[in-house]
Amino acid sequence: MLEKINWQNATEELAHKGFVVLKEVLNPTECEQLIALYDEPIYRSIINMARYQFGIGEYKYFSYPLPSVVQYLRTEIYPHLAKVANQWMNVLNISTLFPEKHEELLKICHQNEQMRPTPLILKYTEGGYNTLHQDLYGEVWFPFQMVIFLNQPQRDYTGGEFVLIEQRPRMQSVPEVLTPQQGDVLIFTTNFRPVKGTKGYYRTNMRHGVSKVRSGIRHTLGIIFHDAK
Repeated sequence: MLEKINWQNATEELAHKGFVVLKEVLNPTECEQLIALYDEPIYRSIINMARYQFGIGEYKYFSYPLPSVVQYLRTEIYPHLAKVANQWMNVLNISTLFPEKHEELLKICHQNEQMRPTPLILKYTEGGYNTLHQDLYGEVWFPFQMVIFLNQPQRDYTGGEFVLIEQRPRMQSVPEVLTPQQGDVLIFTTNFRPVKGTKGYYRTNMRHGVSKVRSGIRHTLGIIFHDAK
């Protein structure tokens, strides 16, 4: 599943841009199997997005234990991202140091009363969208998260582009609109990224959302590495 990934290239692109798309990490069968989990009773919480003015759609947070593929992706991809996260903390003169293994990050979360799992599966139908936001969930948060695209755009749905907005200090915001394909993994910054200026590095805040789905059904799997209160 992850054997084909060139992690050196992927992490260099992630460090430079604040996001990277990993192509064809899951095959169509694996995507369909994850979509099929949507109606299974394995969730700790179900959120109607309109109720909280988050957008229009629904998402469900998995309970522990996580499905095996979700656990695998969360555990195996984390160490590659932790290296970039620590590079970012260093250039921004932030004292936080993230552990090499994901289980150690979860221990830190649990020590801070962040005990609830955060991986989730999202479903949008025609007219659905997700407002710009950040997924922090508590004092302890990891600088990267992932979205796995389970449907094929233009075949299963239209619209529903993934939107990243970079809020630059004292400048206009910069949008990035992405349309990954079925089975692709998008890794992106949870909160901010460092940008090199004339006087060293500074932070630019990043938020993400989903544009309106014009037709069809769009499922994604979200993997957040820190747990929630």
